[in-house]
Amino acid sequence: MEKSALNITGMSCAACAARIEKTLKKQNGIKSARVNLASEKLFVEFDPNELNLSAIKQKIETIGFGASEIGAAIEQKEGAKITRIKFVAALIFSIPLLFISMSPMIGVFDPTVAPRSFALAQMLLAAIVMAIGYRFYVVGFKALAQASPNMDSLIAIGSGAAFIFSAYNVWRIFGGNTHIIHQLYFETSALIITLILLGKSLEALSKGRTSEAIKKLANLTPKTALIERDRNEMEIAIENVAIGDIIIVKSGAKIPVDGEVIEASAAVDESALTGESMPIDKKKGDFVYAATLNVSGFIRFKALKIGADTAFARIVKLVEDAQGSKAPIAKLADVVSGYFVPIVCAIAVISGAAWFAATQDFGLSLKIFISVLVIACPCALGLATPTAIMVATGQGAQNGILIKGGEALEAARKIDAVVFDKTGTITEGRPIVTDLLAERVSKERLLQIAASAERGSEHPIAKAIVSAAQNDGLELLPFADFKNAIGRGIEATIDGKTALIGKRETLLERGAALPNGAADLAGKTTIYVAFGGVFIGRIAIADALKPTSKEAIGRLRQMGIFTIMITGDGEESAKPIAAEIGVDQAAFGASPQEKVDWVKRLQSEGRKVAMAGDGINDAPALAQADSSIAIGSGTDVAIDCADIVLMRSDPLDVCRAIYLSRQTIRNVKQNLFWAFGYNVLGIPIAASGLLNPMIAAAAMSLSSVCVVLNALRLKRLKLT
Repeated sequence: MEKSALNITGMSCAACAARIEKTLKKQNGIKSARVNLASEKLFVEFDPNELNLSAIKQKIETIGFGASEIGAAIEQKEGAKITRIKFVAALIFSIPLLFISMSPMIGVFDPTVAPRSFALAQMLLAAIVMAIGYRFYVVGFKALAQASPNMDSLIAIGSGAAFIFSAYNVWRIFGGNTHIIHQLYFETSALIITLILLGKSLEALSKGRTSEAIKKLANLTPKTALIERDRNEMEIAIENVAIGDIIIVKSGAKIPVDGEVIEASAAVDESALTGESMPIDKKKGDFVYAATLNVSGFIRFKALKIGADTAFARIVKLVEDAQGSKAPIAKLADVVSGYFVPIVCAIAVISGAAWFAATQDFGLSLKIFISVLVIACPCALGLATPTAIMVATGQGAQNGILIKGGEALEAARKIDAVVFDKTGTITEGRPIVTDLLAERVSKERLLQIAASAERGSEHPIAKAIVSAAQNDGLELLPFADFKNAIGRGIEATIDGKTALIGKRETLLERGAALPNGAADLAGKTTIYVAFGGVFIGRIAIADALKPTSKEAIGRLRQMGIFTIMITGDGEESAKPIAAEIGVDQAAFGASPQEKVDWVKRLQSEGRKVAMAGDGINDAPALAQADSSIAIGSGTDVAIDCADIVLMRSDPLDVCRAIYLSRQTIRNVKQNLFWAFGYNVLGIPIAASGLLNPMIAAAAMSLSSVCVVLNALRLKRLKLT
């Protein structure tokens, strides 16, 4: 199967989107087709052995819509600027038309003096406005002919009926029947088009803001890269960078591709990827990522991932896919829209016929017929869900929270239990020095001696001790005669004395006298240090808590969410961490299958469970959970399995993701309520004769704008 996306033009409501989906799903070789009305994109998955994109585009065009590949040279999309120009042009001709039609009422002109000129002027101006809005008629009548009426069909029928009836009366006026001069409704046919173009231009302007996140992301990648070849520096287009190229990034420049640092003394702003505002110091062996900014210093690195394989490109693709997805709640709008337009047409015909039968006033019944058609256009219904999802996923991406689509967004709203892995999720996932307990020497001297000796070891504990000394700015001393007894400790000569570092038993065996109180610290790996045969202290090593872990658990409990930590680590080391962060429950020594069993157990209790993890061993539990959350620093397997990816690896982002989800679905429900409520209230009012067609057109346009503006409120949501 092959996946692709196409720009779609000519859509006006949810019925249009549903029609394209329904038509494509009937074609052999198409597995799925999703249309996003807000972004005007089609996301299709198909078998390339049975059909190609050209065939798919041709099928879309046969039902009255335009289709083009994303970034195609021929731009078919009618942008906000063109819509605005059309509105202004229509307004220029509508204003004199309205003045002429209203002139008898305000005493400016007596139409009986020149009835033919009065009628012809209105018909000409109305015809120009309708020509400006020709697309409504082309698409609307084509959809009607294919028995799939949409919003454009309602507009075309309503304004077209007003124009045809008025044109018929013009013919009668020219035949000498001048008493019907007051039964012309050209201003109605023209102003419906003008007001809907106004609504479309406002809607296009608002919808443009919903995709700002994608636009901002797309503009972050540099267009060129400075590379080193044959000891010469040269600037080349980003597309020409190859894996293995040596790339130079100077202060103030953006990093073009992903790679491993060869030489660096620089601070990099990675907020584009993670949302983290503080620059990160880079050194040899560290990774750098495309679209991040070298704030200060110099970087020389080897390109490892280019083009669509970079972490940044994957994020952009993830956000684009998410914005094109549908939440389950959107299915309600799709079902309603499928039946809505035909039902509205029937109501309009029945209302008009009933009023004509009761009053014998064809003009009045025509107005009611038009009002019902126009007020009921379901465009607001089609925008209710996708606009909110587009804004929310963009807002999440800007804050380092990547949500993989509408289903993931809606699922997170229902979460009432979160299962946390420990290592790398609750904790940093790497050993660090937590305690220095010195005897006879200062803490600095204890750490200096231990780190100087441990430089000869590659063990993670040794690296933790060396890193702690370097972070404290301690000078590391030269060492000699290094010996490593695996699993027991190390020995080295420093300043002519023997430094012995290892387990308690190792020092006792070598004759070092330990004080009575010198014992292992609970829940931590304890390293004993002797220098020149004299015990000088203990160093405690642990996988430290992330700074926000405790606060994250507290916030989740305030949100009414049950928390549990499940880890493969033993109880002795993990229990103190569970107690410190305050989870409701904890399980220790759990295998990957046991993590899955825990998730199933919580689900059997009726809970909606989220699993937050970062390792390969978390992948089965992530797949089992109702909502899966991967830490961005974790493995590719965990990230691929997850519905939500936290790029900052911050436990607090679990709370933020759930909060964003709840607020988004709340926004969607508000949009659907107003869209449904607008039609439920508007149709009876129009059918009762209390609504002028022009007011109906204005109200219909305003409803769409209100829905989009309500969705845009999510941009102001503070994820703190």
